[in-house]
Amino acid sequence: MAALISRVGKRLRRIIQRPGSIELTRYEPLVPAIEKLEEELKKLSDAELTERAGELREGGKSGDDELIEICALGREAARRALDERAFDVQLLGAIGLLTGHVVQMDTGEGKTLAGALAAAGYALRGKRVHVVTVNDYLARRDAEWMKPIYDLLGVSVGWIEPSHSREERKEAYSAEVTYGAVAEIGFDVLRDRLVTNVDDLVQREPEIAIVDEADSVLVDEARVPLVMAGSIDHTDADEEVANIVRRLRLGLHYETDSDGRNAWLTKAGASVVEKALGGDINLYDETGSDRLPAVNVALHAHALLTRDVDYIVRDGKVQLINAARGRVAELQRWPDGLQAAVEAKEQVAATDRGEILDSITVQALLARYPSVAGMTGTAVAVAEQLREFYKLEVAVIPPNTENIREDQPDRIFASPSQKLRAIEEEIRKVHETGRPILVGTQDVAESEELAEKLAKVDLECVVLNARNDAQEASIIADAGKKGAVTVSTQMAGRGTDIRLGGKDGAGREEVAELGGLHVIGTARYPSSRLDGQLRGRSGRQGDPGSAVFFASLNDELVLSNAPDIPEGIDTDENGEITADAAHRQIDHAQRVAEGVDLEIHRNTWRYTRLIERQRGDLLKHRDEVLRTALAAEGLEADEPEKFKELAEKVDDPAKVEQICREVLLYHIDQLWSDHLAYLTDVRESIHLRALARETPLDEFHRAAIPEFHKIIPEAAARAAKTLVEAEITDDGIDLADAGVRRANTTWTYLVHDNPFDSDFEQTLKKVRSMIKRK
Repeated sequence: MAALISRVGKRLRRIIQRPGSIELTRYEPLVPAIEKLEEELKKLSDAELTERAGELREGGKSGDDELIEICALGREAARRALDERAFDVQLLGAIGLLTGHVVQMDTGEGKTLAGALAAAGYALRGKRVHVVTVNDYLARRDAEWMKPIYDLLGVSVGWIEPSHSREERKEAYSAEVTYGAVAEIGFDVLRDRLVTNVDDLVQREPEIAIVDEADSVLVDEARVPLVMAGSIDHTDADEEVANIVRRLRLGLHYETDSDGRNAWLTKAGASVVEKALGGDINLYDETGSDRLPAVNVALHAHALLTRDVDYIVRDGKVQLINAARGRVAELQRWPDGLQAAVEAKEQVAATDRGEILDSITVQALLARYPSVAGMTGTAVAVAEQLREFYKLEVAVIPPNTENIREDQPDRIFASPSQKLRAIEEEIRKVHETGRPILVGTQDVAESEELAEKLAKVDLECVVLNARNDAQEASIIADAGKKGAVTVSTQMAGRGTDIRLGGKDGAGREEVAELGGLHVIGTARYPSSRLDGQLRGRSGRQGDPGSAVFFASLNDELVLSNAPDIPEGIDTDENGEITADAAHRQIDHAQRVAEGVDLEIHRNTWRYTRLIERQRGDLLKHRDEVLRTALAAEGLEADEPEKFKELAEKVDDPAKVEQICREVLLYHIDQLWSDHLAYLTDVRESIHLRALARETPLDEFHRAAIPEFHKIIPEAAARAAKTLVEAEITDDGIDLADAGVRRANTTWTYLVHDNPFDSDFEQTLKKVRSMIKRK
């Protein structure tokens, strides 16, 4: 009876506290069975342990018996290799991953080890595993850290990072378990889609993905396109337009909307620009229409993008800041000339511009894997999205030690300046006790402003932001020392635990007695998950700690998402507000922000789903061309005389095949690039169909599908034309002379903003928001 009551109680708590999650209750009886195997496995030598793990590859066990064996072997390997005996909850986490779920484990509960045990288990089942991380540092760190475990289990492991050559990447992907940042894995997919020789492929068919920080990767970055581009020459026009726009003034020459998404010229502004460009043009007719796009992106760069918030300038380069992580977004650029406009604005050397050769969203990248699992500290909040977009369920793993962190109520102020003074006072008061303090700021500018103010009152702090993110591991490692004050932009996804007493934990007991780490948020984030991730830096593995957020009714979150402040909210002499209405307003603003992001995600996927289906169909054809003699057979059938001449002069069937292959692949790739550009143009204007009571998505499909079906026959026709017009020598065809010129330089980047947004859709969102508020 008691057991029944306990089970019912657990389920009720899950329904009330964790909507959208599932229980791993059925696997809990496996834990004692795993423990029973410990003494038996301890008696084995290292070689015998490896041999026993190898027996799993032969398929002798399945179901629960297999899970028990995997976890028992993994626990013993970790004990020997790292002197870490996996907690029962870590084994449950590994089982959750091995059964294809997203597991939620609190910060500091050992997700890295649980992920390694699951990856090894999949490998012993004969599957190739990609452990997908949020950055390159974590990919290398986790692969090297966990390698001794993999070695004992007889599982090969590798990792990829930006500096790796093609051969190094191929070697890493040939391992049974490969660690890599989501962007690097995606870029390798794009590079493989452009090769003309099978030997140049680095990846194999995807099988299993285990995603670290799953909510960040699968939700926050899901709509972010990874882009492969080929270089074209840039012009000096960007600098000319930037110099003109730099002189424009807000309210006189241009206006912006309330949420900072759009900027436009006034009549006076258009007149100033036209005069500066020569005086004989009109930006809005044929005489100036070719200059209008450059003016618009320059105005966007000038009016809407802020240095040290949206980007930093370092080493003479404009570098974007990943808003979700507060760090430089490596290899990330703005699209459509905006990158060049910002470079001109900041008067730094212009980087190459290029045409997009191919792109893929993070969501589409993960959709390639037949099986996806993930782990994070904050998954329940996005459980419905994980189910909707990935058909994944969340399994909540209880902490090994009860969380005793004190989460204090938000402190809300009327203005940002009053809030900042209160934050300074909070830091001073807590610092006097000797407790370590972690302050989470919204952006680089805020972190540096706060650091300057603290320095003026003799409060020394260490700043971690996009300017010095290379030192983040060492900075975070010592953030738990007695008396330490660390100011960081966005702690989510940094992947480094803060240990009380510092990295060696020597002063842990003293810091614990003082009350542990105190976390301060300088504003609520656009997502409740980010709030939770910052709070979760304190109270690690049952440590004492506390967390408090400061907020203002004039914070960006409120002004952008819920600017209609209720009347009658009183403040005390310090500007602090205690009224419940203020708390409700900030919670409402956060929910609106989360809703907007979800709608953008849904909208993006509605359009990219068709593109991904088309890409998949075309890639099947491209792969057949790459691996077979299809190109040569097609050209021989279309142009038999010219093909015969080529075959006679070259006199090497393999070389003839490769020449034909390169010609056809070039035209396939070029036509796909043109198709992507066409779809972008269609998408940017498709919202106008709504004014005619037509469904934009249906119209997009009607425009996209017929054009796609033209690609393969058109590529064959162009390849035949190239063959006919080419001059054939004993060496074959000079491909460059025949017009088969691939980009002399290619590079990869992520598009920063929402690629499928529009002014019209923004207006619809505002109307819907107003209706909801009424």
